Amino acid sequence: MDFSHWLAFFVAAWAISISPGPGAVAAMSAGLNYGFKRGYFTTFGLVMGICTQLLVVSVGLGALVAASNTAFLIVKWAGVVYLVWLGIAQWRAVPGPLVAQDENAPVMRRRDMVLRGWMINAVNPKGTVFMLAVVPQFLLLDQPLLHQYLLIGATLCFTDLVVMAAYTAMAARLLAALRKPTHVRAMNRVFGSLFVLAGSLLALFKRAAL
Repeated sequence: MDFSHWLAFFVAAWAISISPGPGAVAAMSAGLNYGFKRGYFTTFGLVMGICTQLLVVSVGLGALVAASNTAFLIVKWAGVVYLVWLGIAQWRAVPGPLVAQDENAPVMRRRDMVLRGWMINAVNPKGTVFMLAVVPQFLLLDQPLLHQYLLIGATLCFTDLVVMAAYTAMAARLLAALRKPTHVRAMNRVFGSLFVLAGSLLALFKRAAL
């Protein structure tokens, strides 16, 4: 991949990362509930999910999801169920301190936050289809593909780490203003509704529209 191709993809990667979606909702939700330092672990999971999607596409499995209606539906509805489940769980969450006061406070473990982020991006056929539609446009087929995929993956990871850091930090800044249980309950329901909305939009996504 020459510099001009990479630069074009670099610009596209920023647009991809900034676009609102389940990943942005997850990053803001984590920042709001746990602050930036802990909440940012969700972003590591989101980035791992992106790498998983790219790996799936690079080894050809993405083509199966795009070509097989059954495979597409399985992945699609797994993603729908997971997002809706996250939304319902956050909607019903008992309001408490947004950030733990000590290390023994009952907050989500970092590894669970990483796993949640990974699930959100990995179980999403829209991501697979997007990779299939966009990534090949920037590949030079007369050059070795491995280093091109590695460069594309590194670029996507970098932009997502930066953008999701911004989303997490913006949400974390709301912590000082949200102290009352009624405020916490309201924000939980806002983000819970956004997760359900993201799942509903994914449910409407059709392979035939690609």
